[in-house]
Amino acid sequence: MFTGIIQATGTVAALQPRGGDLRLRIATGKLDLGDVSPGDSIATSGVCLTAVELPGDGFWADVSGETLACTTLGDLQVGDRVNLEKALTPTTRLGGHLVSGHVDGLGETVSRRDDGRSVRFRMRAPAGLARYIAAKGSVCVDGISLTVNAVDGAEFELNIVPHTLAETTLGDFTPGRRFNLEVDIIARYLERLLLGERAAEPGAGGLSEDLLRRCGF
Repeated sequence: MFTGIIQATGTVAALQPRGGDLRLRIATGKLDLGDVSPGDSIATSGVCLTAVELPGDGFWADVSGETLACTTLGDLQVGDRVNLEKALTPTTRLGGHLVSGHVDGLGETVSRRDDGRSVRFRMRAPAGLARYIAAKGSVCVDGISLTVNAVDGAEFELNIVPHTLAETTLGDFTPGRRFNLEVDIIARYLERLLLGERAAEPGAGGLSEDLLRRCGF
């Protein structure tokens, strides 16, 4: 588990295609790896990866074909920046929200405009994830825990302060850029719980007006 509070930005140091999947080397910059061992998890732009080798200035990870298909990791080139966060410990400050590092889908940057010293982004989520995004709720964009300022259909707005722009890859975002999107884990489980016994039925759908009415909403 992670918090979505980015600890450092790293860079892609090497990409080694291996029979349909990928071995990836990340140079971790200022991220302290002194307490990391092979087998530990590091969120890389929101994707939970297992460090399989630790050469000293970063880590190697194996990326499956499934992960390449479902995230932006397959788009990476040597030299690209990535957001990094080590897995949380029992003493970690939970400054963001609970993040699993399991990407739900790919979002797209719609627009970017200056708003004082901050930058306001308009983002688009896949249609199937829009129901999990709520104003003043939390989302995880490329591993960054962020507060949703407004929602309009499948699009939502984010106001990014100067510190976050400087310490993450959000400063590089321009319209058209894709990103890894993870919705609030609580929203996902709440939907499943509301299905009740129907959750065990093949093809059980998600939330509907009828289901909410029967649950007393």
